[in-house]
Amino acid sequence: MNDPAFDTLAPLPARAPLATEPLGLLGSLRAARSNLLSILPELAVRQPMVSGHTGLRWHMIMEPRAIRRVLLEAVETYPKSRATKNILRPAIGDSLFIAEDAHWRWQRRAAAPVFSHRNVMNLAPVMSAAATRSAERIAKAEGRAVDMLDEMVRTTFDVIAEVTFSGEGQFDAPAVHRAIDAYIAAAGKISLFDMLGLPDWLPRPSRFTSGPVVNEMKRVADEAIEARRIRGAGDVPDLLDLLLAGEDPETKRRMNTSELRDNLLTFIVAGHETTALTLAWSLYLCAFDTEVQDRARAEAQSVLSGGAATGADLERLPFIRRIVDEALRLYPPAGILSRTAQAPDTLCGREVKRGDTVMIPIYALHRHHMLWDDPDAFRPDRFSDRKGIDRYAYLPFGDGPRICIGASFAIQEAVIILATLLARFRFDLVATRPPEPVMILTLRPNGGVWLTAEPA
Repeated sequence: MNDPAFDTLAPLPARAPLATEPLGLLGSLRAARSNLLSILPELAVRQPMVSGHTGLRWHMIMEPRAIRRVLLEAVETYPKSRATKNILRPAIGDSLFIAEDAHWRWQRRAAAPVFSHRNVMNLAPVMSAAATRSAERIAKAEGRAVDMLDEMVRTTFDVIAEVTFSGEGQFDAPAVHRAIDAYIAAAGKISLFDMLGLPDWLPRPSRFTSGPVVNEMKRVADEAIEARRIRGAGDVPDLLDLLLAGEDPETKRRMNTSELRDNLLTFIVAGHETTALTLAWSLYLCAFDTEVQDRARAEAQSVLSGGAATGADLERLPFIRRIVDEALRLYPPAGILSRTAQAPDTLCGREVKRGDTVMIPIYALHRHHMLWDDPDAFRPDRFSDRKGIDRYAYLPFGDGPRICIGASFAIQEAVIILATLLARFRFDLVATRPPEPVMILTLRPNGGVWLTAEPA
């Protein structure tokens, strides 16, 4: 717990300005289209719940017991909001991320074994190889500034493309990468219809620009899936092999081509974008605090002995893992979760009506003055005792039955890549190009993360 009146006097890493006065419907729309974080009121980091009415009733909850109710105890009452589904369904259909009720449950049961500890560890060599290639590209910059956001997006896409469609000659990875970037840019332009939760069949301008790239992305994925059905699995099964072999243990149902494609595209979009952001913010924070960086480098160099990190090294890199955890606290990729109440309820002593939007602003939760000491400060060692952190005060991957299925994959990848890079380079900030936390679909460093890298 922290005294709300106390703030650290040390310099703080990049923060998003929060709203200090009501925005209204049109103001909220303008803010949402440029930076969703700017709709969060300053009160959200100091109070357990904030409510309002901007064309629809909404509530933001930052109290861990209320969050536990929404995500775990009364999860059927709080499905994902219509706005979330409207934005993402054109690209990823009724995949795990979108589906509800029985359709979600059977897919989750079928996909869960894909991300078992053994399967994730089997994919670690792909992550180590991608980390090595990234280090080689950074070395070629020879001290010139590098946008580490772009570099990490490339690196994590290399990983997800290989572990999803390994050895599939027909899979055009660059084309899918371009399509994903184009879709995120178009879909991120939130419409007034989305904010009001209007039906999905009403046209959105962004659909006209994103439609062709989404169709191409689906076509490429469908062709790769059919080719794999013919070729069969490789010696080390990748995600597609595992999904093709997966079935719901209760119903014995397996995914058809469109279901496989929607879930694979979900894993591709989420699996590289969010991890890339985590790595970019982690490198920024290490450059921001050189003492933390030096300590992390010493740990990495003592473990890696000049090579890339491997899956077997993870347990011996606890401080680097804490840097990743702290980066996810300060800059959670999913900065806001949104749900729609399906029945009357009470949260934090306040009435919630059927149809109300209930938001969990993860960005504000992770910086709440009643839950964290020096909430805006970069302090990886706050994660040295995980038992001392309230389970529902730290939610980079959500929680409850819908907790991110790929969380262990993402953490393993982030630690392997971060340790490999920190062991080889000393990173410094480019003072004239500071990153700005901006959330559209995910919380990105607007302008990139520009760093110089010198051999360590």
